[in-house]
Amino acid sequence: MEHFTPAKVRMHLNPRNLILIVAGVVALILLIASVFIVGPAERAVITRFGRYADTRMPGLQFKLPFIERHYIVNIEMVHREQFGFRTARTGSDPVRHLAEATMLTGDLNILEIEWIIQYRISDPRAWLFNVNIPDRIATIRDVSRSVINQLVGDRAIIGIMGSERSAMGVEALNMMNEIFRNYGMGISVHEVVFQNSVPPDRVRPAFEDVNMASQEMRRLISEGMRTYNEVIPRSRGEAQRVVQVARGYAAERVNMARGDVARFNAVLTEYQASPAVTRQRLYYETMEEIFKNSTGKNIIDHRLDNFLPMQNLGR
Repeated sequence: MEHFTPAKVRMHLNPRNLILIVAGVVALILLIASVFIVGPAERAVITRFGRYADTRMPGLQFKLPFIERHYIVNIEMVHREQFGFRTARTGSDPVRHLAEATMLTGDLNILEIEWIIQYRISDPRAWLFNVNIPDRIATIRDVSRSVINQLVGDRAIIGIMGSERSAMGVEALNMMNEIFRNYGMGISVHEVVFQNSVPPDRVRPAFEDVNMASQEMRRLISEGMRTYNEVIPRSRGEAQRVVQVARGYAAERVNMARGDVARFNAVLTEYQASPAVTRQRLYYETMEEIFKNSTGKNIIDHRLDNFLPMQNLGR
């Protein structure tokens, strides 16, 4: 085994070798300090001497060591804030915050509302530099409470608990995004979900009675409208049928009357041309009409003033 003597150590650690070692260590440090990786769902914000310089896309990136710094921001992660209640990460029951949830409606009723907003970071630069880090979440919560308070204060309690909840969610989303855009927060709210909307515990039984009466009223109105929609079309159809029958009968009678008039006019024309012949023909036609259905024997006076139907005259 080779033993290193002080002379050999001094020979290996001569100034040239020492410079090379120090240079290699410095180069390694500079390389580590200048290379970083940005994930697929991330963006890297670069600052140079503390000022914004650039925003880098996913992949292997480089920066000037000790001059530039990078901040990684995930733009795909969904952030959520709960209002009126808090859910612990341990999965325990949510804790309600009545001071935050209690609001006054447009018809001067008190309502406890719980909701959730979900948002993403849309502008990493604005998210990092336009609002102080301790104030970000507080600003988001203050804006959300202000918007929901405004929407609740413009509506009646029945609408908030019933048919207007979905419309309120859409309107709240648009209003929040507009305010955050004006503030330069760099976030985009993509969903507002109302979890629960109930009256306070003290008045809840009375309100449930009112709600049940309102539901019964809507049920009766619905049944009345259903009956109306069944009876009225049937009655209208029957009325239309009667009208059509009457119109058909009127058309039939008019046509018959016109036919009689036309026939009388034709006879009148023939009569005016030859009265005697026409009288004789009408007489024969009348007699034929009379005798064609006769089953017995008839005696006619010689002057043709009258005729008598006789039965069993030959027996």
